[in-house]
Amino acid sequence: MEVNKYINDVKDGKVSVIKTVKDILKEANKINKDYNYFNNISEELALELADNVNLDGKLAGLPISIKDCICVRDVESTAGSKILNGYKPLFNATVIDKLIKEGAVIIGKTSQDEFGFGSFNVNVGLDKKIPKNPLDKERVTGGSSGGSAGFTRLTKHPHVSISESTGGSIACPASFCGVAGLTPTYGLVSRYGLIDYANSLDKIGVMGKNVSDTKLVLDVIPGHDEKDSTSLKEKVKEDSKVKKVGIIEESLNVEDKIKDKIYEYLDSNNINYVKIKLPLTNKFSLDSYYIIAMAEASTNLAKLSGMRYGVEEDVEGKNFNEYFTKIRSENFGKEAKRRIILGTFTRMAGYRDAYYLKAMKVRRLIIEEYKKAFQKVDLLVSPTMPITAPKLTDVNKLKPIENYMMDILTAGPNLAGLPHLNVNVGYLHKMPIGLMFIADYLNENKLYNFENVI
Repeated sequence: MEVNKYINDVKDGKVSVIKTVKDILKEANKINKDYNYFNNISEELALELADNVNLDGKLAGLPISIKDCICVRDVESTAGSKILNGYKPLFNATVIDKLIKEGAVIIGKTSQDEFGFGSFNVNVGLDKKIPKNPLDKERVTGGSSGGSAGFTRLTKHPHVSISESTGGSIACPASFCGVAGLTPTYGLVSRYGLIDYANSLDKIGVMGKNVSDTKLVLDVIPGHDEKDSTSLKEKVKEDSKVKKVGIIEESLNVEDKIKDKIYEYLDSNNINYVKIKLPLTNKFSLDSYYIIAMAEASTNLAKLSGMRYGVEEDVEGKNFNEYFTKIRSENFGKEAKRRIILGTFTRMAGYRDAYYLKAMKVRRLIIEEYKKAFQKVDLLVSPTMPITAPKLTDVNKLKPIENYMMDILTAGPNLAGLPHLNVNVGYLHKMPIGLMFIADYLNENKLYNFENVI
């Protein structure tokens, strides 16, 4: 059943919210045994919310899954990491309060790469399970929001997932799993209650089976929040007219069959397009993104030391350095340790000017390049990912730098804080191909209108 029809039927008394929630919880438990999409299925909370649902809300009775890095009160929230096992927040993230106020029902916390560190969702915490692609269990879901994308694709019930993107963590798994993934303008949705990866890059967004599902939820969760100094007071612009889109020329260096599907989709929908070059973004966005993201991540993860959040041990007989070293060594995964070390290096005295500050200057130049492009076109488009979902066995053979290269197409818009949307445009070898539409700041309404180009 479509989400809009379901909500209308709930309001008209034609559908039981409690029955729907019980059914989707049963389905989630069954699917999770084979696909590992949830780190926590919050049955007690879901049934409580279903029993007290706001039937006048815009999301009345809609089951929603939440990426594990977003805090839900009294529900274990680990950001996919062993070091946060047992951490149950005493508060809701702002986005959770907004959803519940409008009648949404939270059903669980979805699997992710540890703290968002990955493009394939194989870098899960030391005691977590890797989610599997809904179309082929031997392939990855994409990361870091793999659990959100996988369950969104497989569930037979009305459902939307709240996820998060730092450098492509919504668009990538949405592409690999064949769902719609909407990443909003940076600051449009409050980050209060988000377990940070990189403060200047993180954005809470939405995944749904189709674009209209993502729009429905994104209309509910934005707004300035005094608890988040980076949240915007500006609202989404009303202008939704799309007269011309620009294909990012450098993004077409992908497999010919993927490129052919992109052109076929644009032509079949009569989308008026021209080619646009973004040389700075193509050359420097990935490097700048990883320097900034890792530097901020190493700072954010410094607070996880076994003293306040998650895993704790007996401190008797140990000095602080011994205790902190033991906790962090035993509970952070390999990729988390790598990014902490690299991030710490780039912000050390003597290296900060050469790496971090230079990356921030390049980021400003990339933002200016995008602004100039949007003077010529209303939207930019590119393949979302350079490949379709690879097999788990192939990913295991990749070197770290080869993993990082997978973000080559998604790093740019995330670095610039631009809203972007993944849509499925076909299949190659039975695996989904994603097309990414990118809009200027606060122009989310143009993303919903891409098929109605004048």
